[in-house]
Amino acid sequence: MRDAEVLARQKGDIRSEENIRWMVDSFYSKARDDDLIGPIFDEAISDWEKHLPTMYRFWGRLLLGVENYYGNPLQKHFPLPLDQTHFSRWIELFVSTIDENFSGPKAEAAKKLAQNIAGTFQLRLGICTESDEWIKPGRILEK
Repeated sequence: MRDAEVLARQKGDIRSEENIRWMVDSFYSKARDDDLIGPIFDEAISDWEKHLPTMYRFWGRLLLGVENYYGNPLQKHFPLPLDQTHFSRWIELFVSTIDENFSGPKAEAAKKLAQNIAGTFQLRLGICTESDEWIKPGRILEK
């Protein structure tokens, strides 16, 4: 059996705060190295040691029901120079991070939540309208 097959059989669902940390750290590692969205993250986030725990709490609340995140993530995005290509790349990297590391109902929920968040942010930031097909709630991008 190939290494990739062994890894695929070992993938489990997102069940713990440790899984959330792995998911967030893996995603941000990709995002920060990305030519399109990496520079935006690096410009917007001056203190990664503070930002990452905030993201652990954000996703922990959404996926595990841990009641320790209270904030307005949309507000932080208003001053950023974002367009649909940035959100598309964010979703692409997020979905690939989930697919590479997890499998199960919570993993699928994470992908749907990310898609819904991206769609909502684009609507609220005035980047897209409700008629734009790709931001429909619950739609997962094809791999």
